[in-house]
Amino acid sequence: MAEGKRKELYEYEPKILIAFGEAIARNIKIHNWLLKNGYPELAAFAATLQADKVAFTWLMTHGFNHFAAFCNAIDEDEQAKVWLVQHKFNFLLILLDAFEQKPDAMVWLRKHDLKIFVVIVQKILDLKKQQHRDYGDYHSIHFN
Repeated sequence: MAEGKRKELYEYEPKILIAFGEAIARNIKIHNWLLKNGYPELAAFAATLQADKVAFTWLMTHGFNHFAAFCNAIDEDEQAKVWLVQHKFNFLLILLDAFEQKPDAMVWLRKHDLKIFVVIVQKILDLKKQQHRDYGDYHSIHFN
């Protein structure tokens, strides 16, 4: 993918989206495959969802602000959501609504035969639930 082009998530081939979903689920082998095969933005996107600040900075400095904003919006940053609205990243807003369990968003994804994104949203939900469990575990060390 050309550096700096604001490619929408739905513009990627299905096999690449499947790999992205696996990277969200912390599959290191697939994450590295994305990095080495021309999709560093998706590797950074997945890592940012996993709270990797270096990956977030990479997205911001390489023209993928929309993916960085989505990650912040997932973590309830209202300014990030406003930014997505202002810059008309409507598809990412639909994914955000799906993540927030808004039924209309899931219906829209299914109606438009975008089931891969239903799977991706579920992987993000699973990741965030695990992060909340980890953060609540007093045995874990929290550096943030």
